[in-house]
Amino acid sequence: MDKLKPKLFSVMKTYTKEQFVKDVIAGIIVAIIALPLSIALAIASGVGPEAGIYTAIVAGFLVAFLGGSRVQIAGPTAAFATIVAGIVAKDGTEGLMVATIMAGVLLILMGFFRFGNLLKFIPYTITTGFTAGIAITLFIGQIKDFAGIKYEHGEKPIETGEKIEALVKNISTVNLQAVLIGVLALAILIIWPMIFKKIPGSLIAVVVTAAIVELAGLDVMTIGKAFKDIRTGLPPVSIRPSVFSFGMIRSQLSNAVTIALLAGIESLLSAVVADSMVNSKHRSNMELIAQGVGNIGSACFGGIPATGAIARTAANIKNGGRTPVSGMVHSVSLVLVVVFLMPFAKLIPMPAIAAILFQVAYNMSGWRGFVKLCKSSPKSDILVLLTTFSLTVIFDLVVAIEVGIVLAAILFMKRMSDVTEVEGWKEIDDENDPDSITLREIPEKTVVYEISGPMFFAAAGKILQISFKEDTKVLVVRMRSVNAIDATAMHNLEQLYADCEKKDIKIVLSHVNEQPMNVIKKAGFDSLIGEDNFQPHIDDALKRAEELAKTE
Repeated sequence: MDKLKPKLFSVMKTYTKEQFVKDVIAGIIVAIIALPLSIALAIASGVGPEAGIYTAIVAGFLVAFLGGSRVQIAGPTAAFATIVAGIVAKDGTEGLMVATIMAGVLLILMGFFRFGNLLKFIPYTITTGFTAGIAITLFIGQIKDFAGIKYEHGEKPIETGEKIEALVKNISTVNLQAVLIGVLALAILIIWPMIFKKIPGSLIAVVVTAAIVELAGLDVMTIGKAFKDIRTGLPPVSIRPSVFSFGMIRSQLSNAVTIALLAGIESLLSAVVADSMVNSKHRSNMELIAQGVGNIGSACFGGIPATGAIARTAANIKNGGRTPVSGMVHSVSLVLVVVFLMPFAKLIPMPAIAAILFQVAYNMSGWRGFVKLCKSSPKSDILVLLTTFSLTVIFDLVVAIEVGIVLAAILFMKRMSDVTEVEGWKEIDDENDPDSITLREIPEKTVVYEISGPMFFAAAGKILQISFKEDTKVLVVRMRSVNAIDATAMHNLEQLYADCEKKDIKIVLSHVNEQPMNVIKKAGFDSLIGEDNFQPHIDDALKRAEELAKTE
């Protein structure tokens, strides 16, 4: 059962000074990235620029402190911009505050009622598709600052399509000095880690480019030039109990539900992506509770809705963050920047920030895994992958997830109807079954598992529950009852192989049926474990296991 215990309290048991240094560096770097993003997202949401910073400070700290993920960075995200702008335009900041606090309460209830466990029903193809889509969206959104393009017609694009249209209209305003600074920052990001690994290249890129722009007097947009009306000082408490009338609560209920669902889905999906990057496992229900507390805190200090930010979380991981301490440092760093260091932060060139986010987008895109899925997965999974990816880029994450899940469910039911046979069953005594494992002698240093039924995204996790003894050298997996597997199951088989490879354990597959074998071959998994380790019958598989055990 998913524990309702913050991840911070678990990881501190084995915390080291070395990791603390890495967390501090990662937190500072993420704060540098979060500063302009938070301001820009606040402006796009129809509120003051300081509201975005207050959100990153308050929600970022609370989610890191109470969250169920080791590395989650919370703050304002692009997915909320349209929703928040609509609420502010209709009901003002008071309506936004009520809706955000109500959403926070709903998220806390979702966590206590274990709604986070429902995430297992989201297929691997959907998470891969939306992650790649967010990466493309992030990349496109940073082209303006990287190239120093100015929107001369007053455009304020939010959707990806609008951003592309605005870029095309204003392509003549490209600033070559800005491009050079952006290219320099990108070069530092790529080359620096090859020379010095202890100091993150992103920090060096920011310092070097800021110094060049200031000393040379280059005409390059900086944070200070882009956002002139940034207030300094700690976020003030802005909650007003008088606005919580029955009429206001009733009018904001639908907005609160929308914010809660979006925050829950995006934060949990961000946590899933982060898990794959750091080989960890988040506590989904605790994460929902933390997101709820974070949103309530954000609203009380004049902030906007917050959730797990995939790009900032990826940047945190990339720069060495491995515990919630980095997320807390990120918030504290933003406080210090707002109170003491805003004059220096204003010197940071926007092209350098864009270059850092280009690298983040590339790292989080997972393009190799995306291409592999397109080459090796069944057509139905490819359709779900491409649909989710396209909708994320063209529309937004909410639409992509909704359509992706519905499409995956429909195609799954179609696949199951094609491969499932309905026939009368009879009671069979195991000892009377000629193929029973109980009638066979298992070789030494060998474990045998049998998978029964189709392996798809909701059941594929059981593959990773296979355990070994200390002296295990061979794993035999019997698949006579597996009529079909999908991309998620294939992905988990590859993870199982990687775990066995680390422990020097060989895998032997017995009685692999036609559809699973086709998927295995398309994925190249047969060459990984060796064709000799595919056996038609359990007796042959046990003989092969005995040979391998003796060899080992």
